[in-house]
Amino acid sequence: MKRKIAKDLLEVKAVFLRPENPFVWASGIKSPIYCDNRLTLSYPEVRTDVEEALAQIIREYYPECTCIMGTSTAGIAHAAITATILGLPMGYVRANAKNHGRNNQIEGRIEKGMKVVVIEDLISTAGSVVDVVEALREVGAEVLGIASIFTYGMKKAADRLAEHHVGNISASDYDTLLEVAVEEKYIDASIVPNLLAFRDNPSDESWIVGQ
Repeated sequence: MKRKIAKDLLEVKAVFLRPENPFVWASGIKSPIYCDNRLTLSYPEVRTDVEEALAQIIREYYPECTCIMGTSTAGIAHAAITATILGLPMGYVRANAKNHGRNNQIEGRIEKGMKVVVIEDLISTAGSVVDVVEALREVGAEVLGIASIFTYGMKKAADRLAEHHVGNISASDYDTLLEVAVEEKYIDASIVPNLLAFRDNPSDESWIVGQ
């Protein structure tokens, strides 16, 4: 599954690897990778692979799930399709409560004791998804865990998830993507150490190729 999803992401250019000319994240961190999993929605075959992978994760790791909640906005469509595959209720969680109407932060029916899986498109530092988990816990939901499309596998994310006592299972990950990218000739094997150095220490910019 991880290799299949990695190949899909590369084929539709949902993932770019550019260690010689890094992207800059909103946090200011320079990154050799940019991931836009929204693009998978535009390709029916890839979209099917992704949603079936998320459904498989829930069946295998969270069989007690009674409700799926997507992160806003990137996780909403994936949560809706996955919930349809599994025949489960679905909703989503905003970053902040609305300032009008019923002032909802959680959209969709959510009741105390519901066993929820959160769908996220990308785990980088895990800050936003942890906020979603805590919002659901505040209303009495039991969050079984997170199912995500892709993770960078950063230590900061792992530490943050552990701190909040929630696990994540991803359909694919950074290390698998690099293996597939070399095999499919998207990148040369010689730059893989640089790419792994970024994952292990993103604040140290010595990984930048040609620097």
